[in-house]
Amino acid sequence: MPGTANVVREKARKGFAQLPHLWRALGLVWTAAPRLTAVWGALTLLLGLLPVVSVFLTRALVDALVATMGAGAGWERARGPLLLAGAAAGVLVLTEVLQALSRWVQTAQSEVVRDHMSALLQAKAIAVDLEYYESAQYFDQLHLIRYDVQQRPLALLRSVGGMVQHVLTLGSMLVVLARFGIGLPVLLVVSTVPAVLALTRYMVREYSWRLRILPQERRATYFDYILTSADNAAEVRLFGLGGHFQAIYRGLRGTLRNERMQLARDEGLTGLTAGMLGLAVTGGALAWMVWQALEGKFSLGSLAMFYQAFSQGQKLMGSLLDNLSQIYLNSMFLGNFFSFLTLESRIATPPSPVALPVRVAPAIRFRGVTFRYPGSEHTALERFDLDVPAGRIAAIVGANGAGKSTLIKLICRLYDPEEGVVEIGGTDARALDVDALRRAIAVLFQQHARYALTMRQNIGIGDLARPQDDAGVEAAARAAGADEPASRLVRGYDTLLSKWFAGGAELSVGEWQRVALARAFFRDAPVVLLDEPTSAMDSWAEAEWLDRFRAMVEGRTALIVTHRFTTAMRADVIHVMHSGKLVESGTHAELLAHGGRYATSWRAQMRHAEIALTS
Repeated sequence: MPGTANVVREKARKGFAQLPHLWRALGLVWTAAPRLTAVWGALTLLLGLLPVVSVFLTRALVDALVATMGAGAGWERARGPLLLAGAAAGVLVLTEVLQALSRWVQTAQSEVVRDHMSALLQAKAIAVDLEYYESAQYFDQLHLIRYDVQQRPLALLRSVGGMVQHVLTLGSMLVVLARFGIGLPVLLVVSTVPAVLALTRYMVREYSWRLRILPQERRATYFDYILTSADNAAEVRLFGLGGHFQAIYRGLRGTLRNERMQLARDEGLTGLTAGMLGLAVTGGALAWMVWQALEGKFSLGSLAMFYQAFSQGQKLMGSLLDNLSQIYLNSMFLGNFFSFLTLESRIATPPSPVALPVRVAPAIRFRGVTFRYPGSEHTALERFDLDVPAGRIAAIVGANGAGKSTLIKLICRLYDPEEGVVEIGGTDARALDVDALRRAIAVLFQQHARYALTMRQNIGIGDLARPQDDAGVEAAARAAGADEPASRLVRGYDTLLSKWFAGGAELSVGEWQRVALARAFFRDAPVVLLDEPTSAMDSWAEAEWLDRFRAMVEGRTALIVTHRFTTAMRADVIHVMHSGKLVESGTHAELLAHGGRYATSWRAQMRHAEIALTS
C-alpha cells in the first residue's frame, strides 16, 4: 500500500507544520486567561478519567448481580449491588456537573480570549502603514481573520480540551481491552485509519476552498452592504438598483453555496464508508467476545465491560480524530492571524529621533520628492520642490490627480517618498518621532470621518491629550462655522450625530465638513493642513468662514488644498500643480498678471459664476 503510506506521511508532515501555530495559540490562551485556563485543564483531566471509573463499576455491578441472582431477597445480599449502582449513578451525576461547569468555563475563557485577540488585531490594524489599506490581499486576510476571531478561540479550546480528555479516556480503555487480548487495542486503532484519512483530506480541502473563495465572499458582503446601508439607500431607490444588486449577490452566494454543498456531500459519503467499516469491526470483535464468554473464558460482567470499552473506544477514537482535525484546521486559520500580527510597517520612529520644537510653527519644504502609491505605475510627484515659510499660509491648486492631496499624506508621514526629502522645521521628517510629528499637525482630510458620537465628542477627539474643555470645543465650532448647526440640534453639542443609534441626528454633508474642520481647529497645533475645507459648504457658509480664516491660522504654518479660487486667494502664496509638478507660484494678483494656468482657470470660474447669476 505505498499510495496510502505516502498519503499518511503527507498528512503527518502538514500536521506537524501546524504545531508552531498550535503552541503559540495555546500560549495566547494562557496569556489572556491564566486562571480560567488552569480550571479548564483540571476539569478536562477529571472528565477524561471518569469514564474509566464508570466502566470498572459496570463490570463490578454486573458480576455482583449475577452472583446474587437466585439467592433470594435480603439486605445483606442486595447491599453490595446497590452500593455499586449508587456509585455508578454518582459518577454519572458528577460527570454531568463537571461537563456543565466545563462548558461555562470554556465560554468565559473563549470570550476573554476573543477580546484579547480582537485587541491584538485592532492594534496591528492601527499600526500598519496606510499602504496596506490599498491592497485587496490585505482586505482578504482581514476579512478572514475577523471571522476567525469570533469563532476560532472557542473552537480551538473545545478541540484541545476534547483531545486531552479523549486521550486520557482512550488510553485507559486500551489498557482495559488489552486484558482481553493484545490484538484488540491494535484492531481498534487500525479500524479508524480510513476515517482519519478521510477527515483530514476534507479539512485540507475546506481550508483551501476558504482561501480560494475569499474574494467572492468579500464581494458578496459588499453587495449586501450596498443593499442594507443608509449611505446607499437613496441612490439604490432612485436608480432602481435593488433588483440588479440582489441578482449579483444571489449569483455570488449561489456559487459559494453550491461549492460548499459539494464539499459537504463528499465528506458525508466518505464518512459513511469509514463509519460502516468501523461498525463491521465492532460487530466482529463483539461476536468473538460473545463466543469467548459462552466458552466460559470471561464472566458476564467482563463481557459488559468489554462491550463498553470497545464501543466507547471506537467513539473516542472518532472523537479524538475529529479533535485533531479541528485543531489542525483551527491552527491553519490561526496561522493567518499570527501572520497578520507580523506585518511590518516601514513608517517608523528612528532609534534616536530628532526633537521637534513644541508649539513653534515650522517651515515645510519638499526637496526633489518623487513618489508613487504602492502598486501604482503612475507617478504622483516627480522631483517635486515646494517651500512653505514658517507661520505663513500656502494654497495648492490644480486639476484632479495633480498630486495635491499627496502632499498632505507625505507631511503627515502616512507615506514616505521614494526619492527626495520632506523637511519639517529644517529636519527630514523621517528623522522625527512619528507620534510627535502627528501631534504637531491639525488636519482635515478630503474624505473626513463621521463618528457616531455627540457633536462635542466629535470635535473633542481632535486632541485627546487635552483636558475636557467645553469652552475650547465651542470656540473651535465657531471658528469652523459648526456652531450654527449645533444651535439647531435638540441637545446642542451633546446631541448624538448619526442615525446608527437611537436618539441620533443626521447632518448635511456641508455641516459634517464643518464639524470635521472644528475637530482640526480644536487641536491647537503649529501646522494646519486642510484638504478642500470649503468643498461642501454653500457660498454663504464659505464667505462667512473665509472672513474668519486668517485669524484662525494666525501664527501657524498652513497648507490648504482647494479647487475654489475664492479660498486660495486668501493665502499668502498660491502654488499651482500639474501632473505631479509645481508649474506656477505667486500671490493671487501676481498669478493673474502672469496669465498662466491659474489666470485661465480663474477667468473660467468667474465666467461661469456670472452666467449663473444672470440666468
